Amino acid sequence: MKPTLKFSALASACWCAALSASAQTSVQTSVQTSVQTSAQEIVITGNPLGRDQTTVPVSAMGRSELLERGQGTLGETLNGLPGVSSTYFGPNASRPIIRGLDGDRIRVLSNSASSVDVSALSYDHAVPMDVLSTERIEVLRGPAALQYGGSAVGGVVNVIDNRIPREALSGVLGKAQLQAGTGNAERSAAGLLEAGNERWAVHVDGFDRRTGDVRVPVSLTCEKPGSPVNARRICNSASQSRGGAIGASTFWDDGYLGASVNTYQSDYGTVAEDQVTIGMKTTRYALESQVRHLPGVWDSLKARVSHTNYQHTEFDNGTPGTVFANQGQDLRVEARHRPLAGWQGVLGGQVESSRFSAVGDEAFAPFSRTRSQALFVHEELPTAWGQFNAGARWESVRVASLGNPDQGRFEVGERQFTPFSLAAGAAFKLSPTWGLTGNAAMTQRAPKDYELFANGPHLATHAWEVGHSALGLEKSRSMDLGLNWKSGPNRLALTAFASQFANYIGLMGTGEFKSKDGLLVSQSDAGALPVQNYQGVPARFQGLEANGRQRLWQGTATLDLDWRADTVRATNERTGEPLPRISPLRLGATLAYAQGLWSAKLGADRYAAQNRVPTGSVATGAYTLVNASVSYRQKLDATVLNWFARLDNLNDQLAYSATSILTSTAFGKSPLPGRSFKLGVQASF
Repeated sequence: MKPTLKFSALASACWCAALSASAQTSVQTSVQTSVQTSAQEIVITGNPLGRDQTTVPVSAMGRSELLERGQGTLGETLNGLPGVSSTYFGPNASRPIIRGLDGDRIRVLSNSASSVDVSALSYDHAVPMDVLSTERIEVLRGPAALQYGGSAVGGVVNVIDNRIPREALSGVLGKAQLQAGTGNAERSAAGLLEAGNERWAVHVDGFDRRTGDVRVPVSLTCEKPGSPVNARRICNSASQSRGGAIGASTFWDDGYLGASVNTYQSDYGTVAEDQVTIGMKTTRYALESQVRHLPGVWDSLKARVSHTNYQHTEFDNGTPGTVFANQGQDLRVEARHRPLAGWQGVLGGQVESSRFSAVGDEAFAPFSRTRSQALFVHEELPTAWGQFNAGARWESVRVASLGNPDQGRFEVGERQFTPFSLAAGAAFKLSPTWGLTGNAAMTQRAPKDYELFANGPHLATHAWEVGHSALGLEKSRSMDLGLNWKSGPNRLALTAFASQFANYIGLMGTGEFKSKDGLLVSQSDAGALPVQNYQGVPARFQGLEANGRQRLWQGTATLDLDWRADTVRATNERTGEPLPRISPLRLGATLAYAQGLWSAKLGADRYAAQNRVPTGSVATGAYTLVNASVSYRQKLDATVLNWFARLDNLNDQLAYSATSILTSTAFGKSPLPGRSFKLGVQASF
């Protein structure tokens, strides 16, 4: 996995096609704006009715912002949004953490449909998505996420692309992007082409991202074959990722029908083990249709169905080891009704199934099968003072352990759960500039297969993990209260939230230790793994989120101050101890300057020390990260070139993430990346 200047054939072809066709189309179709500046864009996760008003806290990143601050992983791309942090397992694997909740409490969606992978099973398993092929990412926080199931109790991250065109096109349009970085020797390319008319549309895209070992501000030891090597790099952090898709849709006066197939492949190092790499491949097939203006009470009907094949192999010094696989299907149907006594709403159903397997010495979870069916409803009542909404979701979930033909330690059996969740919210117009929102929910989540039946060594987290087949539903009550203000370019948003869990399922230490072979040993023995059991405990989460913008200067140029802050406190109420891997208090500010075709930003984020950690965890010190960027939009005939340059960790600060499992299991081995300069350009036509 050495860095190289080669790009994939598909991405390079898209780039060449973009340049050659640029003179044939208009600039107007190419200029992209950030979703954060347009409430009309928040229609998928924020409001299923596609309205421009929502009671729930929603953040969105559009194409221009993804271009400016996109990273190689989903978690690091979203890290820094209000209430959002990252599980950071090195530069190649991270999932979002929302309000202190991670894993299967955060639902990662692809175009509002399930994303089938094994990223929630282990911190070193990457999410098979790349922002190079993404048009928009929406983050929904808080109680209203229940429309996507109990597994969304922490929130929803919806990754949106246009691989199934949903609107008619006129002619040919496209984008192409090249970028390079110094901190990890990144070389990336991406491109897409779309063509169509009022009756059909075709989409093709591809990307290729290659990186080397990540530079850090401290010398680290890498256990290379033969002898250790010391360098200011995170050992085994290089990666190669590539993928592409083809999709097409046909349109008629009152609807569309579309299909797509996409693939994602990645080979990357797992930084906790110097000689272990992962080779991943996933293929997804999707079909989507919507029919509008139906007769009678129903206004429209929308359906999505997908099938995903996921597999990755873990290699130890090039030798194939454990193979993880997950095959899943998802069907979601939504029917929108016409207003009934003022109420507008969506009724729907969802069916999901998956089959998981892990074959090899490090298979710590058995073969399993999970099937679920759900019915949900979301209703809204517009009023003179704002709006009121309410929703409910009923699920039937079956989780079966099928054992493992090569490992006899797993329990075989099946559990059935019937989670039920309710939520309500309201938005009040206090004045033309001030608004108040409130949401409350009662949510239930069925335990996952590994929480019920795991029993084996998990070397990425340095533990022997044991499931508990008698676990019940994870139950929680949540609420948030928000105050927002907007006047011209100035805005402010403040949200307070709290969640009370009656049965928070987490890994708890037992005080015992096992060898990799499963024998009880003492803590001092070489290779001893602490035994951790999945248990349900009472827990409480509470915190604050705030962000805003203040216009400092306006003339031929503008100067704005963007600011942000968040904090969360999480407690195991059975022991009184803090829960692990909780983000500390974060404060940030950015000066944003714009004049004509130029824009520039200079910002800093302050992370407080995290000393509130449970017994056995490692506290982290405070640090400040400084970042800067500049961009220029250049018009060339019918092509728009968006040039951008970015400096991350400008002060080359040595820092360790409080939300990363690596901080506890391999402290000093995987700090956050050091100073890095990135330069890129995106051509649109």
